Amino acid sequence: MDAAVLVAGLADTARKAARTLVTSSGAERKQALLAIADEIDARSLEIVEANSKDVERAKADGTHPQTIDRLLLNAERVKGIAHGARLVAALEDPLGRTLRESNLPNGLHLRQISVPFGVIGMVYEARPNVTVDAAVILLMSGNAALLRGSSSAAASNEVLVNVMRSALAKTKISPDVLQLVPSEDRSTVKALLHARGKVDLVIPRGSASLIRMVVDESTVPTIETGAGVCHVYVDEFADIEKAIPILINSKTHRPSVCNAAETLLVHKSIANIFLPMALKALHDAGVVLHCDATAQKVAEAFKIESTPATEQNWSTEYGILEMNVAVVDSLEAASDHIAKYGTQHTEAIVTEKKENADRFIALSDCAAVMVNTSTRFTDGEQMGFGAEIGISNQKLHARGPMGLEAMTTTTWIVTGDGQIRK
Repeated sequence: MDAAVLVAGLADTARKAARTLVTSSGAERKQALLAIADEIDARSLEIVEANSKDVERAKADGTHPQTIDRLLLNAERVKGIAHGARLVAALEDPLGRTLRESNLPNGLHLRQISVPFGVIGMVYEARPNVTVDAAVILLMSGNAALLRGSSSAAASNEVLVNVMRSALAKTKISPDVLQLVPSEDRSTVKALLHARGKVDLVIPRGSASLIRMVVDESTVPTIETGAGVCHVYVDEFADIEKAIPILINSKTHRPSVCNAAETLLVHKSIANIFLPMALKALHDAGVVLHCDATAQKVAEAFKIESTPATEQNWSTEYGILEMNVAVVDSLEAASDHIAKYGTQHTEAIVTEKKENADRFIALSDCAAVMVNTSTRFTDGEQMGFGAEIGISNQKLHARGPMGLEAMTTTTWIVTGDGQIRK
């Protein structure tokens, strides 16, 4: 079947089914999410077995270990996915909230309320947990979902969607609100991006190249989730005992994700004290180091292996255990470096001086700023959203980790008593 016809059919089916969402109560949508969580737990072994097929195929293809880690679902991760669905179910209903309300002199009553977008397409790579995270956020916010994952996770995504649809069949919500777009043919991505009028919004989640392709190619409105070239700036007033754990956690906790730090910036006044400790801690954690001239001299003095950082290094999102290191003259110089090479995702400062933290915040044009804590906390679940559909670097509508509220738009309700405009 022609990809455009296929996607249009899936979108039409999803939109019709979405009527069961927009007419449902918050309690009914919560119960649907709890049913999904229970079904995931009950069929955990089936999910892991399907995922193992994807993982074995990836290994046979020579896929990078960090990408395989993103792909992998074991019993613990499946349990975590179900837990995330329950966390979203426990959140406040985002629909029907009154955002503003007023009475006009002519007697008209105005009320702006939150409503769903309608049909949302997700285009994402590798990580099958996104299939469930996206689905439950979209369901709870009243949206139907067209899920187009990568072919590398085809078996995992298929079983997860089947599990969720089976759970919905036991509720008042139509299973057809969840549609899996086939991933074996790249043409389905283009068809989804060009389904203007059928699909209300497309959200990409994955590599910088995927996101750029979606934003450039789509005729459907998009929310641009962003690549993460994130920085940790250790200020001259930093508490070194705090700075080392923050740095190591930001880089090594899970290097494959977008909120992992890629560059360490150190104020020159504490470089002689802090850098030897930092470089050794990073090296001992298995991090490959790319240093500017000053940092490299320190590395050489302490016999820590490093390579000279290139212009390309500074703007690279590694996704693996590699990191850039530079010494800067001032907070402003750190901010200038971030403005030049960063991706407006997450920036961190370690400092005990509030004025410096406030200045860094003001100069950091990004979705999230961390003060004396790890970049890894830019995450929907960690911030109390239950899960996230992605992290937006753009400035329109939604920015930062996107939860339920970000997946709603608004409608104005104007109530009168026979008034006509003169």
